[in-house]
Amino acid sequence: MVRFFFCLLLLFAVASEGLSQTGFKPPATGVGVIYNTETTLNMKLVTHRSFAIGMEFGRLQTYDKTKYYHIGIGEIKHSKEYRQSADPSVSRSFRPYVFGKQNNLLVIRAGWGMKRYFSEKAKQKGVAIGMSYSFGPSLGLLKPYYLALRYTADGAGNSRILHEKYSEENAAVFLDNTRILGASPFTRGLGKFGFRPGGNASIALHLDWGAFDDFVKALELGLMIDAFAQNVPILVSSQNDRLFFNFFLNLQLGKRK
Repeated sequence: MVRFFFCLLLLFAVASEGLSQTGFKPPATGVGVIYNTETTLNMKLVTHRSFAIGMEFGRLQTYDKTKYYHIGIGEIKHSKEYRQSADPSVSRSFRPYVFGKQNNLLVIRAGWGMKRYFSEKAKQKGVAIGMSYSFGPSLGLLKPYYLALRYTADGAGNSRILHEKYSEENAAVFLDNTRILGASPFTRGLGKFGFRPGGNASIALHLDWGAFDDFVKALELGLMIDAFAQNVPILVSSQNDRLFFNFFLNLQLGKRK
């Protein structure tokens, strides 16, 4: 799937470039460039029910080329994790949980990139088509994942509820569906981050409604790669990795000056 996506984007780029050379004459140097910079808010929906949000700062080089850098934060989820609920008769006040999850993975991404348009806007409300790519450093933040667990207090059947993260000592309870009431609040564990340095890269098909207007409204469909120096322990029982491939849909809104 990843190879197919790259090949599709490459073929699109070649075809678009060929059409631009045969059917479109670019304006003379300096013509058509009416803005110097653009700033956008990026809101991404990522595969496996993940998200990312950030800012992008670009400098327009020519009418069809923009250099930019970006910074943002998002979440990466394991491809095998899914949410489930415990018995509703005993856990109505608890949130759905992910069985076997050990850590939430949040990622701070920075990077530099290039945006290249293959077609010029024909009308004021026309759509300019292009491609963008970027790469840069990342910092993974591992936040322990807490569950509300039921412990039997004595032989009379009394029990107590404790919010705990995974450890070798409580593995028998943490991985026992009959003892899990639900997920603890996300705020638990915020002061106990672990860190994973890494890098990121992305390539995307770029669609811009009014590419040369002062208000930026664009949509991107692309592939994002995150790589870390070490394996990232998101789940307990599944094999964890240090490479993550995800497709994304990115909405960009902002201003040009």
